[in-house]
Amino acid sequence: MAVSVGKVAFVVEELRGSYASGKTRSYEWRVSQLENLLKLSSDHEQDIVDALRSDMSKPELESIIYEIAMLKNSCKLALKELKHWMAPEKVKTSLTTFPSSAEIVYEPLGVVLVISAWNYPFLLSLDPVVGAIAAGNAVVLKPSEIAPASSKLLAKLLGEYMDTSSIRVVEGAVEETSALLEQKWDKICYTGNARVGRIVMAAAAKHLTPVLLELGGKSPVIVDSGINLQVTTRRIIAGKWGCNNGQACISPDYIITTKDFAPKLVDSLKLELEKCYGKSPLESKDLSRIVNSNHWNRLKKLLDDERVSGKIVHGGEVEETKLRIAPTILLDVPRDSLIMNEEIFGPLLPIITVEKLEESFDIINSGTKPLAAYLFTDDKKLKQLFVKNVSAGGLVINDTTIHLAVHTLPFGGVGESGIGAYHGKFSFDAFSHKKAVVYRSFAGDASIRYAPYTKGKLRLLRALMGGSIWGIIKAIFGWSN
Repeated sequence: MAVSVGKVAFVVEELRGSYASGKTRSYEWRVSQLENLLKLSSDHEQDIVDALRSDMSKPELESIIYEIAMLKNSCKLALKELKHWMAPEKVKTSLTTFPSSAEIVYEPLGVVLVISAWNYPFLLSLDPVVGAIAAGNAVVLKPSEIAPASSKLLAKLLGEYMDTSSIRVVEGAVEETSALLEQKWDKICYTGNARVGRIVMAAAAKHLTPVLLELGGKSPVIVDSGINLQVTTRRIIAGKWGCNNGQACISPDYIITTKDFAPKLVDSLKLELEKCYGKSPLESKDLSRIVNSNHWNRLKKLLDDERVSGKIVHGGEVEETKLRIAPTILLDVPRDSLIMNEEIFGPLLPIITVEKLEESFDIINSGTKPLAAYLFTDDKKLKQLFVKNVSAGGLVINDTTIHLAVHTLPFGGVGESGIGAYHGKFSFDAFSHKKAVVYRSFAGDASIRYAPYTKGKLRLLRALMGGSIWGIIKAIFGWSN
């Protein structure tokens, strides 16, 4: 059920009481809640698809595969690995603590807040919740009000399927989010833009609350010549327009290629775009619409920039009443134009040309660090240079966006594209505290650590700290170096 602003503090207090009881720490509770999330996703697949269609006309395939199936996979992985994740991790000790043993114990952080985004409102709401539950926390979820149908459905379903004494949903907009941020949390996970990310981090700082920020940035695609051009363009299309019509944090934001190769790339993109979305893409049911009029107007402003509008080489059609913008390619846009200085988050794809592809590294590194970066090439040396020189949340070579589906990789940003990471075991870690534990018996007590201090004790302790067996032997017998 939804929660009003006035009751936010009461809800947090209630969840703290539930967490203090120890119920969320048990393996059984964690499993039951993960199984309920899995059941929720299966029982209400069509309801989720309908909500996503209402919020942004998201195609059924994208809804089922990129939201529901990926969430189910997260739940299944957590259920399969949970006992292993929860088990204390034995670690080695040193001579300085001999005889002793040590381990890392994973304990939940407490009561956590998840503030979600509108573009993938089910996956980005519930995937962090999977990690928070697996780690044994109580959770408050704040879905995005920009996807109202999805937010309403999330509140309804979590109220029906989950343990509401420990997992709650708070719906609303700025007022409700502000009320939530005034509370003390044990961690805040926020997915969205950097502007709000700064607000979240400032609010968290008042309580020294740790944050997990999944932000965004301008994710570049470098395209070399001598590649399989058809496969390259299809994979760019899948990552750009096939991911919520460019409204995804890891969608390609712009392309860098050489002046000589750009015409071939543009022609291939035109051909493959028509195959995917037809001659009238504004009517295609396989493209999401822009989420609302504010975002539509923002994108239209980028297109109408007098320094950019003449650079359109494909697309550019718009339909304001239906919040539609066709896939649009722009060639040789000025690097200091508005479209190249903010995250596009929509169906516009600028192409920048260079003389030598190696120049692309300087272009990328001259801006803030992106959430993702992509390279298409068969050149081994270029791949190595790319991995070595480009700093981004994640890199993919010869594809786009697929690193999101690899649960053994952390998903997160660096610099202004985010703080921290999650997915798979990294989600469990993100909502856990690694508690260091050392065990000793009363045997083996050595007087050298106690006063009165002597030169002999100093000599032996120094040798012990150095870890050299020969050094310890020399200290015991008083041999000088």
